[in-house]
Amino acid sequence: MSFTERKALYFQNTGKENTDILLNFVKEYAEKEGLRNIVVASTTGETGAKASKVFKGYNVVVVTHCFGFRRLGENELKENYKREILENGAKLFTGTHVLSSVERAIRENFNAIGPLELIANTLRLMGEGTKVCVEITLMAADAGLIPIDRDSIAIAGTGRGADTALRIQPANTQRFFDLKIKEVIAKPLNF
Repeated sequence: MSFTERKALYFQNTGKENTDILLNFVKEYAEKEGLRNIVVASTTGETGAKASKVFKGYNVVVVTHCFGFRRLGENELKENYKREILENGAKLFTGTHVLSSVERAIRENFNAIGPLELIANTLRLMGEGTKVCVEITLMAADAGLIPIDRDSIAIAGTGRGADTALRIQPANTQRFFDLKIKEVIAKPLNF
């Protein structure tokens, strides 16, 4: 019998207050495992700025909401955080969420759910952060910002901040089922 014992971080609750602890824990993990590709979800840019500082020198991709996500024609990314992210050498990606896109409009207008939202809701069985980690990894891979032949670490949260980190073997969206969640590094217990 062959097995590997690993240490994971489980937060009692979701939320922004977990961000600093999670980033430092993931940094130790990344150093130990030799992983250099970090994908981070960030709405306002606050979490992205913190991650870009902690992981300076890594291939950090900060994925934001698309324009119009909350308000027509607007993006929630704050200019001061955007500047800090870029000054720390991280990349920014703003694009359509691959697990909702047009299907969100179909649901809202016709009260019908499609396969992408079904996949998203299934991933949410392990928490909102799990769904977001998978989604941002697909988006970063599709943009060519992370390699698909090496594992990445995806960091996301529930609402604001970061409370979830997964080791993922990336894939492009059209090869969705080639993506593998290899390890839960951290997640909330109560979500």
